[in-house]
Amino acid sequence: MLEEFKTFIAVVDFQNFTKAAEHLNLSQPSVSTHIKNLESSFGVTLINRSVKQKTISITESGYTLYKRAKEILHLLEVTYSDVKNLSNSTKGSIRIGASLTIGEYVLPKFLSYFSEKYPDIDVEIVIENTSLISEHLKKMTLDIGIIEGSISSTFFKQEYFLEDSLVLATPYSDNLKNNDLNIDSLQNQKWIAREDGSGTREYLNLFLTQNKIVPKSIMVLGSNLAVKEAVRNNLGITIISSLVVSEAEARKELSTLNLNTEFSRSFSFIYPKELILSKAADIFLQELKSYVANTLS
Repeated sequence: MLEEFKTFIAVVDFQNFTKAAEHLNLSQPSVSTHIKNLESSFGVTLINRSVKQKTISITESGYTLYKRAKEILHLLEVTYSDVKNLSNSTKGSIRIGASLTIGEYVLPKFLSYFSEKYPDIDVEIVIENTSLISEHLKKMTLDIGIIEGSISSTFFKQEYFLEDSLVLATPYSDNLKNNDLNIDSLQNQKWIAREDGSGTREYLNLFLTQNKIVPKSIMVLGSNLAVKEAVRNNLGITIISSLVVSEAEARKELSTLNLNTEFSRSFSFIYPKELILSKAADIFLQELKSYVANTLS
């Protein structure tokens, strides 16, 4: 039944029998036979076929089986890896999705330490915003997400591991030192923002709304580095992680003002609730938590 599961997953992913057959290097009749075998085994219709329109639609039963089939295949993959690698040397591979602040300012030094300690664990890092990482995890194309935004989905297990403070960053000025935040001075200013779906963008939107600030303009940039450089070069002001701007502030390239505790956030791990982490993935999480506790907390 495992081959049937793989075939069914491909048909759902491609929404097309022919494309699924090409992807799996099977004949189209073989694909059809696999689907019919599954429907016969479960006694339900999994896929509705329209001969005239040459289209298919997945039934509710089909989507339930799709989800469970992916979980079963993932569990088999994890089991195979763990059993095969039971030795003094920890081996394996993990796919991590990291949102930009973490991927750019937390993981690089940690990965140097981790790869030296566990040279036989291959780590692939995909850096995306929080929203896209969540979508990848739902499709099970990643093992773990490390995010900075809020997740409301009940699909994920979430564990917090690091507190991060957001600050108001402005072009450098000695006059801002030790001053209180003056909301009136922020009206009709040029703002620099990350894209929608970014955890940092959520906080900037919240800050503007809470304080009834009307920007003169908002420039949207796709990375923390780009936002920081835009502020440093007098293009506007922003709300950003203190991790991103601490070194630039020390070099007097920009200035920051602290915000209230509402603008602190917790970085967290997320992964699908019903999946079991591989040994390699679990080691990665435990080592990262220990590293953060000893170096950043």
